[in-house]
Amino acid sequence: MAAQIRAVVSGPWLADAIRNHLVGSRIRVLDASWFQPKMKRDTRREFGERHIPGSGFFDIDECCDRSSEFDHMLPTAAHFSRYVGDLGVASDTHVVVYDSSDFGAYSAPRVWWMFRLFGHNLVSVLDGGLKDWLAEGRPVTSELTEPEPKDFRALPNPAWVKRYEDVLENIQTRRVQVVDARSAGRFRGVEPEPRDGVLPGHFPGAINMPFTSFLDASGKQLPLEDMSQRFKEAGVDLDKPLWVTCGSGVTACQVVLAAHLLGHPGPCVYDGSWAEWFQRAAPENIITEGEAKKQ
Repeated sequence: MAAQIRAVVSGPWLADAIRNHLVGSRIRVLDASWFQPKMKRDTRREFGERHIPGSGFFDIDECCDRSSEFDHMLPTAAHFSRYVGDLGVASDTHVVVYDSSDFGAYSAPRVWWMFRLFGHNLVSVLDGGLKDWLAEGRPVTSELTEPEPKDFRALPNPAWVKRYEDVLENIQTRRVQVVDARSAGRFRGVEPEPRDGVLPGHFPGAINMPFTSFLDASGKQLPLEDMSQRFKEAGVDLDKPLWVTCGSGVTACQVVLAAHLLGHPGPCVYDGSWAEWFQRAAPENIITEGEAKKQ
């Protein structure tokens, strides 16, 4: 089965799996919707009102390191195993993740990456997310299903996770190319950050590739040749190591997904991303066209 798993699956593919009663037995669908708190969207309530039939809800603010001062940092392997096992995911379950953003994919790639980070490669992102699912007239429901708990054993790959100290060292060595997935305005420092107490900007050496660069107007992934061209235009060499950052480690995973689809063996994520960097970095390591960080 593993050889047949694709990183991105289509709406027709999932609809066919639902019709053939594969969802819930061999396939587990998870709504991984998450939005910035300032958007004041209640994702659990929205899930209860409307979701793809047979779906469960994955909350990245629950499956995280609660001891961290930063939002939704990665949980321990034991925590992840318990959390996804309670959602009905076993080590041989094909997981399909989606979200309800207007982009088509926003937070779902983060959960896709989390599963892969914890050793579960049987995971796919629904192309176009709920946005395209609804646009194609596919069914949704408010009916909730209680999953049967499963045994899931995480096998983490810590090399895929980068820390503040790693990025700080890389600023000096420039051994690894680092892509920042935030909008151009936030990267340049001319649009506000969504978090209080954090000013926009970027760290030295970062390359800006907004996560939306890899999506079309319907929210689906661009064709491979178009995504490859985006990387080339940005000066990113997919034959070399790649780290990705964003605001808090969520949309960075859209860039990871694009690079994975193009054959990169293991893009890494700076989990703390800009939320951590701004708090910890010295002013000289924050580049901005706007207000500078004070000493």
